[in-house]
Amino acid sequence: MMDVFRIGIDLGGTKIEAILLDGAGAELARRRVATPPAGYDATIAAIVRLVAGLEQDFALPGPAPVGIGMPGAISPASGLVKNANSVFLNGRPFDRDVALALGRAVRVANDADCLAVSEATDGAGAGFGTVFAAILGTGVGGGLVVAGRPLSGPNAVAGEWGHNPLPWPLDSERPGPACYCGRHGCIETFLSGPGLARDFANHAPRPLDGPAIVAAAEAGDPDAVAALDRYCDRLARSLATVINLLDPDVIVLGGGLSRIGRLYSDVPARWGAYVFSDQVATPLRPARFGDSSGVRGAAWLWPKEPAAA
Repeated sequence: MMDVFRIGIDLGGTKIEAILLDGAGAELARRRVATPPAGYDATIAAIVRLVAGLEQDFALPGPAPVGIGMPGAISPASGLVKNANSVFLNGRPFDRDVALALGRAVRVANDADCLAVSEATDGAGAGFGTVFAAILGTGVGGGLVVAGRPLSGPNAVAGEWGHNPLPWPLDSERPGPACYCGRHGCIETFLSGPGLARDFANHAPRPLDGPAIVAAAEAGDPDAVAALDRYCDRLARSLATVINLLDPDVIVLGGGLSRIGRLYSDVPARWGAYVFSDQVATPLRPARFGDSSGVRGAAWLWPKEPAAA
């Protein structure tokens, strides 16, 4: 297979995005199609068409390495997809089926792991040894890269901080909202976009979604300011446990809520009260590539080959 070009696929619930990178990581092309409503087989066929289209349009001299980011993970125990909110993937040998359809080996990883790989390779985490990347969006996920390599773990759940309980909960935060995982009070139920909207609605006379809450806070609305204040404190508590456990060299935020500018000043100002250290030197940064980071990271699941001696 060619080492110069790489193709990344970001498989989402509503869209499938493909990217073609050259050997230096420059984007040559990007394609996007709707995720087929017909489900599993149609999704694999759409991925094959995207890959074939990129290879044909750019006259690649051979099959390019393909990496795929997806919700959920491949279970080390069964080899089947687990924990995917695109439920048609669960219980399927997705990596093997895509490899068979493409006629080549593929690498498949959780979408948060792809964010971490992208940002550790040439993004906001480049040059750092240990990178923790968190997705703050419809859900809350996380990925961990050490020395340039993503860590999955024997259970394929490394970095899944969103399904731990909110740390140091206030009485008013117990038992916490119900989570789709079957428990209450998971970090995801507080720090996701729907979690922020739910919290606002519980304290304000009218409902707003996440972007509207941010805009209202910037305009000085006291209910929205208070909601973001609670959000920053909860994020500080939650990331403090990541620092206490992993002590990463940098934390990178992706997802829609990562665009809230005050996170990068307010959260580090608060997390020192929860980190078990006399000082916290951990930088908190927004993802350099924003919404594009996941698909870039999928391509970088095939890292550069070391130079020959």
